[in-house]
Amino acid sequence: MPAARARRGAEDAAPADGGLPDLAGGPAALGAVEVRRSARRRRTVTAYREKGRTVVLIPAAFSPAEERRWVAQMVAKLQTREERRRRSLGGDDELMARARALSAAHLDGLAEPTSVRWVDNQNRRWGSCTPADGSIRLSSRLRAMPEYVVDYVLVHELVHLLEPGHDERFWAHVARYPRAERARGFLEGVEQAASGADGAEPDPAADLVD
Repeated sequence: MPAARARRGAEDAAPADGGLPDLAGGPAALGAVEVRRSARRRRTVTAYREKGRTVVLIPAAFSPAEERRWVAQMVAKLQTREERRRRSLGGDDELMARARALSAAHLDGLAEPTSVRWVDNQNRRWGSCTPADGSIRLSSRLRAMPEYVVDYVLVHELVHLLEPGHDERFWAHVARYPRAERARGFLEGVEQAASGADGAEPDPAADLVD
């Protein structure tokens, strides 16, 4: 099956000249790669993640050799960024420390979780909280996202320790995190892309590599 596919409409068809280079042993960890050629692009190349695959946007005028070279570079760059984020976010202990720091900075230290951990079984939610026992869980999908987005989800779940519902008081607490609106826009963009409702170009809120 060719690694490069075409998207009709604003994007032109990708060439069927043998597909992409072998990325095994490195960038392949990012899953399948889809190349989209755009007549609107002249020089810029962009890569981003969408529905479990890596999308690389290139100018329609690129030769097959240029396509292979740029795809390899952009996929490797995206992988490096994601690995850097995973290291900075750490494990459950680091996540707990991060939650406590956010509570102190934005919630006057009133939200006191008993546990904060990464989980792999939350595919519909970014985070969840059980106020009764003070536990918070974050989807491991967030590891690939900007740190301010992870912090927003943490603040959201921390506020649930104070306000179980989503009433005005809840959102007033969440709004004390300065980048809350931007982070919500980012997550909405991710969810829109995952639903398949986006166009040929990525949502403006997408975390791009270019």
